Amino acid sequence: MKNGQSKQHSKGRGQGPSSYWMQEPGLVFDALNICPGRRILDMGCGAGDYALQAARLTGPLGHVTAVDKWPPTVDALKTAAKAAGLSQIQCLTADITNPPLPIKQNSMDLCMAFTVLHSFGTENSRKNLFLEAARVLKSTGRLAVMECKKQEMSFGPPIQMRLSPEEVERLAVECGFRKTGYTDLGYNYLAMFALPVP
Repeated sequence: MKNGQSKQHSKGRGQGPSSYWMQEPGLVFDALNICPGRRILDMGCGAGDYALQAARLTGPLGHVTAVDKWPPTVDALKTAAKAAGLSQIQCLTADITNPPLPIKQNSMDLCMAFTVLHSFGTENSRKNLFLEAARVLKSTGRLAVMECKKQEMSFGPPIQMRLSPEEVERLAVECGFRKTGYTDLGYNYLAMFALPVP
């Protein structure tokens, strides 16, 4: 249920890349603890597997905004959401490396940035993601960052592009966040952050 299924799962829906099946999805969503009615932003949604599951968990009273810069990927996710009866997903075409996103300030309960941060070309562009998450999150909101472990592997991004948990935490703290959790996912890791307590 890992790598081979990952490729088959995403290609079967005609969508973009996904890290969804690189680990047990239940581990991720246990850490996210998504309650019904929550408002969620998926920053760089790719194939949209995480957005679809988040929408199932937040239910019809919640809302998931999935953002990606590739129109075919966004269109494919719209089709998948409609087929699944998940009308609470809004799919937007926008570049998360070029904020601001068309999202209201202080409107989200959770931002998800899953296996996208390593693809940013500079540290400043990475900081822009954290600053944009801080802008759109409610004061009680959370930021979840998933990245590939900084180890040599036969797949995934080159090691020089990967970010260690310490590097991600440093960037987050510099942008006003505090670390609240860490989950080892095997190939990847999930770091949780929150804004300072008001």
